[in-house]
Amino acid sequence: MSELFIQVVIEGLLWGAIYALVAVGLSLIWGVMGILNLAHGDFLMLGMFGAYWLATLIGIDPLIGLLIVTPAMFILGLGIYKSLITRIVKAPRLTALLATFGLGIFLRNLAHFLWRADYRMLGDTLVGDRVITVSILGGTNFISVPKLLAAVGSLAATALLYWFIKRTRTGRALQATAMNRQAAALMGIDTERMYMLAYSLGIACVGIAGVLLTNFFIIFPEVGIMFVLFALVAVTIGGFGSIHGALIGGLIIGLIESIGGFVGIPALKQVLVFA
Repeated sequence: MSELFIQVVIEGLLWGAIYALVAVGLSLIWGVMGILNLAHGDFLMLGMFGAYWLATLIGIDPLIGLLIVTPAMFILGLGIYKSLITRIVKAPRLTALLATFGLGIFLRNLAHFLWRADYRMLGDTLVGDRVITVSILGGTNFISVPKLLAAVGSLAATALLYWFIKRTRTGRALQATAMNRQAAALMGIDTERMYMLAYSLGIACVGIAGVLLTNFFIIFPEVGIMFVLFALVAVTIGGFGSIHGALIGGLIIGLIESIGGFVGIPALKQVLVFA
C-alpha cells in the first residue's frame, strides 16, 4: 500500500508542477493588470497545436520547438494586448471578464475551424514514452520521463520568471505597477508597457506548459478548459498575484487530484479539486 501511495504522490507532484506554471501565468496577469484572463487555457491549446504542427509538418521535436513556440506565444500576447486588452484594461472588471471569456470562445472555434475536433497525439518524440525506475523507502516506483521533463521544465520556467521579477529592474517595475499604478507612473515607470509585458509573459508561460504537455498528452481544441479551471483554483489557494503562491497551489491541486483518485472514485478525481 505504501509503495502504491508513493507512486500516487509522485504522479501528483509531476502534474502539480505543470498546473503551477499555468497558474503562475494567470496570477501574473491578474497581479499586475487586475484582469482575470479566462482565455488562458486556450493559449495553452495554441501552444500545444504549435508544437504539434512543428513536429508533424517540419519534424521539429517539441523540446526543440519550445525555442520557437515560446517567443511566438510572447509575440501573440503582444498582439492580443495591442488589439484587445488595451481597450479593456481600464474598464470595469466585469467587462474585462466577458471580453476574455469571448476571446477564449473565439480561439476554440478558430481551432475547430482550422484543425477540427479530432484528438491528436504525437507518437514519436525524443523522449518517447520511456520510464525510469527509482527506489523510495525500499519500494520500487516508476516515473514517466516525458512527465518528469515537463515538471522540471515547468519548475525551471517558474523559477526563471520569479528571478526576473525579483532581481531585475524591469521586474521591480512590474512589482511597482502591480502595487500602485498611479504611484508607479509618477516614478517614471511606463505602466502601459508593464501591462503589455505582464500579459505577454503570462501567455508565454502557458505556452511553455502547452509545449511540454505535447510529449504525452492528447491535443484537441477544448484541452485548455480543464487547465484554466485548475489554475483558477490554484491561484485562489495561493493568492492572486503571488507567483510562489501559485506554485504551491498548483502542487496542492496535483496532489488532491492524484490522491483523491487513489482513495476515492478515480472517475471523480477532478471533481475533488473543486470540493
